[in-house]
Amino acid sequence: MRIRDRRAEDSPEINLVPLIDVILVLIIFFVITTTFDTRSVLKLELPQANADQAEQQTESLSVLVNADGRYFVDDREALRTDVESLKRTIAEVAGDDRERPVLLRADARTPHQAVVTAMDALGQLGFRQISIATAPEASAVAGAQ
Repeated sequence: MRIRDRRAEDSPEINLVPLIDVILVLIIFFVITTTFDTRSVLKLELPQANADQAEQQTESLSVLVNADGRYFVDDREALRTDVESLKRTIAEVAGDDRERPVLLRADARTPHQAVVTAMDALGQLGFRQISIATAPEASAVAGAQ
């Protein structure tokens, strides 16, 4: 009578189910805990200038105009591109504070009319401290490094 050892016949196998479970838990963890930056909402190519940055003492109101001429006031998007819709959005975000400085950021490819419309809406609401954001020149950035 021949006695066989059954352990020798078992082939080793790798169970991937626990590995998949751990990877899915990690993916869910990273998706939930990822912080999103407001600058990542729009990819803007700012026009360039040589002036030094001015220091702001108070939190400024940010008005963004993308290349398509759409407006974003802080985190909120204006529903339409007309002056009245933009004024409503600015008034909702800014409240009654008209002394608050405004930073107008527009893409370099933005139509000039869209920037003028934003400045017109800000002026009609009574904002007087309007700054236009620019990117430093490429040679100035290279020299600083």
